[in-house]
Amino acid sequence: MVTRQTLSIIKTNKGNTLSDLSDQSPILIVFLRHFGCVFCKESMFDISKKKQQFSKEGIKVVLVHMSDFETAESYFKKFNLIDIEHVSDPDCKYYAAFGLIKGSFSQLFGLKTWIRGFEIATTKQMLPDNRRIGDGLQMPGIFLLKNGIVVESFIHNSVADKPDYDSFIEVCHIH
Repeated sequence: MVTRQTLSIIKTNKGNTLSDLSDQSPILIVFLRHFGCVFCKESMFDISKKKQQFSKEGIKVVLVHMSDFETAESYFKKFNLIDIEHVSDPDCKYYAAFGLIKGSFSQLFGLKTWIRGFEIATTKQMLPDNRRIGDGLQMPGIFLLKNGIVVESFIHNSVADKPDYDSFIEVCHIH
């Protein structure tokens, strides 16, 4: 599992460490798929819709991606995530530190993936980009940290899995 030492190494675009941020308030760390992925787009869309609620509950959202800061910010801007803190991890070493693996064929291209991808494309008009920015095999995940400890997590079994962001808010009320 991720250690305090690892959290103190991971820095955001604003120079804050995940360790320091988690001591100030709960932080929701969202490890995104590559930016060309419809599921990555859906995650950014969902986070944008929940942004005010997270803030109201005192939860800081930090996105982890596989591109440089400038490219990431251009994608975040499309989803009204302009002021969000984020971490660049092109080598996926932080993904690995949190136990996120490379996906198998069925996790990446299984029937569930095709069905959910089609659903996102038709209902939210989000299409995959030809330009893949990041490792297309990398699986996503979400972690809620408080005082340097993971208090809740959602590890995707398929890239098509849709996390329940409200459950992370509820966990903050318990802890």
